[in-house]
Amino acid sequence: MHAFKQDDTPHPAPGRRSFLIGAPACLLALGSLSTGTRAAEPQHALPTLPYPIDALDPVLSASTLGHHHGKHHKGYVDNLNRLLTGTELAGQPLENVILRSASQPAQAAIFNNAAQVWNHNFYWQSLRPKGGGEPPAELKHRLDEAFGSVAACKKELAAAAMAQFGSGWAWLVADGERLRVVRTSNAELPLTQGLRPLLTVDVWEHAYYIDYQNRRADYANAVVDRLINWEFALENLHRRS
Repeated sequence: MHAFKQDDTPHPAPGRRSFLIGAPACLLALGSLSTGTRAAEPQHALPTLPYPIDALDPVLSASTLGHHHGKHHKGYVDNLNRLLTGTELAGQPLENVILRSASQPAQAAIFNNAAQVWNHNFYWQSLRPKGGGEPPAELKHRLDEAFGSVAACKKELAAAAMAQFGSGWAWLVADGERLRVVRTSNAELPLTQGLRPLLTVDVWEHAYYIDYQNRRADYANAVVDRLINWEFALENLHRRS
């Protein structure tokens, strides 16, 4: 379990029951904070990073994390709280907000901001200092079955990050019992497609431009090789709806 320590064209919602992914305490902080009698308190809060702000250096600098987490991620949280005020979705857990606003044109702004809050929360947990390397044996076996090898999986994940036109995300997901790599545009995420996210790589420019400028390929390869959190992927593989 990864506890936090420091510090933007949706699909129909799936018929299956929504599931929680990632560190439960973090998702509770994002999606289920009770305002109690303090009506002015925002429902959704910006979580702290699960590692020191400089812990991913030199792959991702403290400057990148400071801007990405403290400005972009925080902006989505603040926008979401403002947009939810006085709506039927106010007071709902984050996943409910996402699934109920998906494919609803009148609620596109709510969906985009809610999904970006969820995506960023998941992204921070998909990385860890001194990550990459060999996955745990159980996950390695599943990756070998699905892709032929761990190296082939990493190559496909980085290629998906590079191939995404414009802003978006590359994901390792479980599609039933099958593991595969998918990519989504803008704020879209696998939850609305009935897929179980295991890992993600953010390919919005704000994720890498301070450190890599237009060299997205260098960023994607470095993240997959040196920061990817295989243990988090295995936790998500075990988590059931």
